Amino acid sequence: MLAQFKRLGADSLLYAFMNVGTKLIAFIMLPVYTNFLPPAEYGVLDIIDKWTAMLTFLIIFGTDSALSYYYFDTKEKDKRLEHVRNVMYFRLFIVAILALIVLSAGPWISELLFGSSNYVRLLYISIGVLFLDTILVVVLMVLRFDFRTKKVVVFTVGKMLLVALLSYLFLEYVVETPEGILLGRIVSSGVIFILLLSTSIKYLKPKITLESMKELLKYAAPLVPASLAFWVIANASVFFLQAFYSTEEVGIYGAATKLATVITLITSGVQMAWRPYSMSLKDKESSPLLFSKIYMGLLLMGIFGVMGIATIMPYIIGILGKEYYDAYQYVALVSAATFLNFYYLIISVGLFFTKRTTVISVTFGIVAVINTILNITLIPMFSIWGAVAAYLIAYMVAIIFIFRKSQQAYYVPVSFGKMAFLFVNMIGSVIAIIYIQEQHLNPLYIVGAWIYILFIIGVSRVDKDLRRKSYELNPH
Repeated sequence: MLAQFKRLGADSLLYAFMNVGTKLIAFIMLPVYTNFLPPAEYGVLDIIDKWTAMLTFLIIFGTDSALSYYYFDTKEKDKRLEHVRNVMYFRLFIVAILALIVLSAGPWISELLFGSSNYVRLLYISIGVLFLDTILVVVLMVLRFDFRTKKVVVFTVGKMLLVALLSYLFLEYVVETPEGILLGRIVSSGVIFILLLSTSIKYLKPKITLESMKELLKYAAPLVPASLAFWVIANASVFFLQAFYSTEEVGIYGAATKLATVITLITSGVQMAWRPYSMSLKDKESSPLLFSKIYMGLLLMGIFGVMGIATIMPYIIGILGKEYYDAYQYVALVSAATFLNFYYLIISVGLFFTKRTTVISVTFGIVAVINTILNITLIPMFSIWGAVAAYLIAYMVAIIFIFRKSQQAYYVPVSFGKMAFLFVNMIGSVIAIIYIQEQHLNPLYIVGAWIYILFIIGVSRVDKDLRRKSYELNPH
């Protein structure tokens, strides 16, 4: 038993290092890319990334969860290998179909995405990256299932470092356009593929079992709508910005969303540890009270994190280059939405405890529709601010529905009204800080915004929630 706990702890630390490490590399490379690419060109790269993310959902098709279930459901080595091959070739089959579409209709797709057929070469390279990454993702997933954690971490972080280095070299010495970054990605994926070839060769043997494939897809298919809904909420605004305005606005918004991920450096470790931690405590009598304190504590962390980002962003935005200065005003509110994307996983414990995760899929499906309507309505009138508002409102709506349903399944003694009050006041304070910065008012007003949020936290008596004892819930 002790050995299993040690393994869990060691693996969790390694994966946390991997997660934070890859995010740090991406964050460090952002100013490198923006100093090479003007906003319009960075907007092209952001559209390619969103296009690739959409195709990735289609390629995965929920088979990651299906493979996770069936891989551990059987102890037979040959049967496990069969499942892996089925997933591998299903995904490669989807990639092949997408490649044929891009090769035959590339100029038309480029015209649709960018208003010009001049970017078709980027689409070709992106499909090449998807082909190699499809193989690598499956291999690394199986290594993770086999608890070969160090190998997973080394190759994942190593690939990110290689992408960063080669993208820089291609930009500096070959082509100073988004193509340079994509060339860095495809070469990096090729190198890692070669290094993992001895491990992956057995999974690439063309041997498919149709009956097993049907089982996998039957398990996987219901998960696809939720995945697409997440994609719509996070990425669809980029295409509306492109349609109603230009790739320059896309580039500014893309830079802001990348900077906003800085808050995940705080939340990612908690996110990775939360599911096993919460599941291990679900049957303990004292857990609801403990969860209530965690809900409130993490909310305070998010509030201070977003406020901090709003306060310092004008002073660090310069690292992206002068053309991206306007992006600073959007970062904090996008960070707030990014925080909610993490927070819903925390406050939905009841749905996971009672296996009612379909509620999450349905909720985000509805919210994706709401997000799309908001994008269509707000972006033509308010440009990037419309995209920011649609993103934030969508996640606020999702949080309300998911928390309510989770509480019905597993009650946690915490006041949603108080949490909503604190969050809304934080949003108001952030908007005030941005206004002060935009109008170049006295910085002391920003201090006033901080004093206000601290006052709100004080009068809400959050300290009582954090110090509450179990007998206070059941005094008799």
